[in-house]
Order: sequence, then structure tokens, then C-alpha cells
Amino acid sequence: MQFGNHYIDLSEPRVMGILNVTPDSFSDGGQHATTQLAVNHALEMIEHGATFIDVGGESTRPGAPDVSLQEELDRTIPVIEAIAENSECVISIDTSKAEVMTEAVRAYAGLINDVRALQAPGALNAAVDAKVPVCLMHMKGEPRTMQQNPSYVNVVAEVSEFLSTRVATCIQAGIPKEQIIIDPGYGFGKTLEHNYSLVKYLPNIMALGYPVLAGMSRKSMIGNLLDRKVDERLAGSICLATIVAQMGAQIIRVHDVKETADAVNIVKMLNTL
Repeated sequence: MQFGNHYIDLSEPRVMGILNVTPDSFSDGGQHATTQLAVNHALEMIEHGATFIDVGGESTRPGAPDVSLQEELDRTIPVIEAIAENSECVISIDTSKAEVMTEAVRAYAGLINDVRALQAPGALNAAVDAKVPVCLMHMKGEPRTMQQNPSYVNVVAEVSEFLSTRVATCIQAGIPKEQIIIDPGYGFGKTLEHNYSLVKYLPNIMALGYPVLAGMSRKSMIGNLLDRKVDERLAGSICLATIVAQMGAQIIRVHDVKETADAVNIVKMLNTL
């Protein structure tokens, strides 16, 4: 798949490093508060095996407050520019705002990663104009309220239907089929059972025919099952990353790049035999 100036072979799993330039993200909020700290961490993740760096300027944890457009731009654009100047990785912009998408791509972001699947005002048109791949994620509700008793009749079927509908809308709007990635949205309006059903039946999501991004790193689906605090969820994160990589997920979005890259490289080795 072509991501701006970079071609990435998605026939094998790739690691996406998470770079939250926010004060309040659930796991690493405030750790990369300056441009230099953020860039240093990005370069470290690239050295450890990240193919993608996903830059986010607004927390999407449950209950997270809204961030103004200007604040999100101020947090993300200088970081994207600096990473682009100092590396050859694919930079992803994690945003739902049309203006941030546009400015990020101008600053050499090669992927738009949107938890709202391009449903916010202007987002779809901005993505069409940007002419870079998009990742469409399923989320039930909004970040502030998404974990308040989410319910489904059949979570796998409903997530699949939502993603299929959004894909069709994007193609009709002018985004090429070859530039679409889908994400089941682990932890976004799902109970523990919903999340693990979406792991077990990930092949149903993959059957839609698009590359899949899976992001489960350090999430409550690990902590609530294993009774582990955020900083104690590495083993669970690696376990889930390995499982979905074996199933064929193309992009694994994680905080712990070095350890996940080791696991993914073992999966790649097994797939060559």
C-alpha cells in the first residue's frame, strides 16, 4: 500500500508505535509533552521496529474532554514535521478533525487514522482531498460515554456491517478501495466479552477484504481480565498482538514496540515455513 512517499508491503504484519502528544491519555499522557521528547520517543520506536508512528493530539479514553482545533494542531503538526525530517517511517495522524487531517498530510503524514471513521463534519471530504490511505474504526457512541453499558445483538456482525457501510461511503466519495484500512475498535464502546469476541472472530472482519489494524495495547480488556494496572499489562498486550498477527492482522498498534516487534518477527518466521 502506498502511504504518501512510502510503499509498505502489508503481506506481513507491521508494528505501529503509539505517540500520544497529550497530557491525559490513559497510558502515557504527558510523557511526550514537548516536540523534542515526542520526536526522541518516535525515533526510538522506529529503531525498535516500528514501521508506522501514530501521532495523536486528543485523548480518546472514556470521559476524555474535547480539545480545541488550534490546540490539537499545535500539539501534532510540529511533531509530524520533525519526525518527517529525521526519519523515513510512515507517519499516521490520529484525529477526527478535518482541518487536522489536512494540515498533517501537508506536514508529510501518510495515513489518516480516525476513530470516528470519517463521520465528523468535513472529515470525509478532507480525506478524499488528502489522497492518502485512511483507517476507519468502529466506535459505538462517543469517547465520553462509549463505555456506559454498550450493547449489541451480535457484536461481530454489527461491527462488520458498520465497517462495510463506511467503506462503501468512502469509495463512493472518491477514496480508492486500495487506500482503505479497517479497525474493529477494541475498547471503543465494547464490554470485555465484546472485545474478546472481536479477537476470536477477527477472521470475520478480515473477510471484508481490507487490511486490518488492531489496537489492544495496555487496554482495559487486558487489565479487567487479568486484574492488572496499566503499567502491568505488557504480557497481555504481547499475547493479544501475537494472536491477531497469527490470524493475519496487518498493522498492530502498540505502546511497547520493541517487545511487540520481537513477537511479530517470530510470527513472520513461522509464516515462511
